[in-house]
Amino acid sequence: MSSTGEGKSPIRILITGAAGQIAYSLLYQICSGDVFGQDQEVIVNLLDITPMLGV
Repeated sequence: MSSTGEGKSPIRILITGAAGQIAYSLLYQICSGDVFGQDQEVIVNLLDITPMLGV
């Protein structure tokens, strides 16, 4: 795993229930830097069940 310019490795995150409102709100906070900081790179994977994909 490569590291960022700050010497930190990216954090891998899996968000389950990705079609839901809670996941949507959490995703924004994580990607904007509110959770882990502005200098931390994140790798985000979203997971949901097939019936929820049309929501």
